[in-house]
Amino acid sequence: MQLDSKVPSGPIEQAWDRARFDMKLVNPANKRKYSVIVVGSGLAGASAAATLAELGYSVKCLCFQGSPRRAHSIAAQGGINAAKNYQNDGDSVYRLFYDTVKGGDFRSREANVYRLAHISTAIIDQCTAQGVPFAREYGGTLSNRSFGGAQVSRTFYARGQTGQQLLLGAYQALERQVHVGGVTMLANTEMLDLVVIDGRARGIVTRNLLTGTIESHVADAVVLATGGYGNVYYLSTNAKGSNCTAIWRAHKKGAAFANPCFTQIHPTCIPVSGDYQSKLTLMSESLRNDGRIWVPIKAGDKRPPDQIPESERDYYLERRYPSFGNLVPRDVASRNAKAVCDDGRGVGESGLGVYLDFADSIHRLGRQAIVERYGNLFEMYERITGEDPYKFPMRIYPAIHYTMGGLWVDYQLMSTIPGLFVIGEANFSDHGANRLGASALMQGLSDGYFVIPYTLGNYLANTKLEKLEATHGNFRASEAAVTAMTERLLAINGNRTVASFHRELGKIMWDYCGMSRTAAGLETAIQKIRRLKDEFWRNVKVAGGPEGLNQSLESAGRLADFFELAELMCIDARDRNESCGGHFREEFQTPEGEALRDDEHYSYVAAWEYAANGAAPVLNREPLEFRYVHPSQRSYK
Repeated sequence: MQLDSKVPSGPIEQAWDRARFDMKLVNPANKRKYSVIVVGSGLAGASAAATLAELGYSVKCLCFQGSPRRAHSIAAQGGINAAKNYQNDGDSVYRLFYDTVKGGDFRSREANVYRLAHISTAIIDQCTAQGVPFAREYGGTLSNRSFGGAQVSRTFYARGQTGQQLLLGAYQALERQVHVGGVTMLANTEMLDLVVIDGRARGIVTRNLLTGTIESHVADAVVLATGGYGNVYYLSTNAKGSNCTAIWRAHKKGAAFANPCFTQIHPTCIPVSGDYQSKLTLMSESLRNDGRIWVPIKAGDKRPPDQIPESERDYYLERRYPSFGNLVPRDVASRNAKAVCDDGRGVGESGLGVYLDFADSIHRLGRQAIVERYGNLFEMYERITGEDPYKFPMRIYPAIHYTMGGLWVDYQLMSTIPGLFVIGEANFSDHGANRLGASALMQGLSDGYFVIPYTLGNYLANTKLEKLEATHGNFRASEAAVTAMTERLLAINGNRTVASFHRELGKIMWDYCGMSRTAAGLETAIQKIRRLKDEFWRNVKVAGGPEGLNQSLESAGRLADFFELAELMCIDARDRNESCGGHFREEFQTPEGEALRDDEHYSYVAAWEYAANGAAPVLNREPLEFRYVHPSQRSYK
């Protein structure tokens, strides 16, 4: 497999402008002759579908939810980064670029990151023009706050509902195109296979989740915007429906999967409360602006927090990282929370928690100021835990959140399958081994509004495509394969539920491929996953039939893909003999317990090629070059 990143030559500051000029264009009158399928309707998918239709392309947009407004993008809370430098505190496009490359522990492609920083300012203008209600200062200017991994205030926000408000902006643009006929919206529809003809992506096969109907959709290009795969761990901050099926089925058709082991642990999550909990709830990283994180100094101290005096508290992030304090990047904050809990100083009944305390900020700023900044987040916490965070510190603990890995894409966001583009969290491209807070929304909108309209047009202008019908043999073969898998799952009629298998898989992944990893543990995980997968195919119970609404069947198909992806994640983690960002191998750490990279041997993107019939996956490497931000030991002290 050849990995050509297509990064433009010359100064990085001019790369995107030069690339856009060099790209071929499609005549406006000809755009309506081309059809595009966008799978996913979150921030990346909705913005891409709306923008492509606005340009004149004929677009189909799919989502498995009942409405695009149900996309998981609504769950993003804290904000979106942009290098506007409204605070006049030293920010710039270059500093955002630098912080992102450093925050990703030098495992991202420089050119993509610089483009993201460059486009960030336009995103805010676009969203403001759409009416997104960003927080504002008294004089009317847009407000900013800080996030982890940065020493400037560059995060724009709408209280604790930033993702929801940004999605509503993209949603209204999408629905306008639905109204005028530019977009055909297919809700309650799940992609189950990618159809490749003559080496190019030419459509997809789907299942209508309400009727069970299997259908084929033909297009000149396919865009995947289906989010991340954090639910492989079962317990995560992702919506229960979030899955890996679209990108995994594309991977099995020839799309390389990059850096699958790079998963993000978010440090600010409400701790697990019971064995049968089905998901976790995130508390925004923005809370770390005004909340102080601490644990008791003495192990086993179970006194209520208001009875532990200041002299007996360990504000461990402020102590270890005086420059960044509570705003260190997520991977650093998460590992430190795990360390103090492993040391016996965790709080709560389980001991798996640390305090996020707002007492100082409430005393300094007044309760009303905290209400205005975080009121809905505080209300959410109280509804879930029954504790008033204005009176008592929040209890938080790290949890699976975002995935930096995904399908490999070049600078033009095209996968190793020509005609298959991948945007947002579904690709690997912009964050390296760790994502800085408030950068997910930035990437999704950058890809959808500002990158894919150029790069997809360039592909179509350079490619001669024959007209196809859904009766083509490759579509019929894909439909038959999808139907056969459905029949196989229904025929097992075993004794275990899908959820019980998923919960067991998630525990294996959390224990061996979670916050910390070892070579021996990963090898154990691989063997456990293989045994559990074999049992799944012998003993799973999928109720109902293929027609109509069958959520057990949906979940079983998604879990079958999670099994295969989980194994690849562990193989990737086992083969990367270093620690970087969210990938922390216990064998590779500094004396102070920080991640220890091996730039000589592992400064590359691991792009895995699928091998059929149970053969081992094939590793391809894209070397990473750092001409502007030179790799160094990452320090936030």
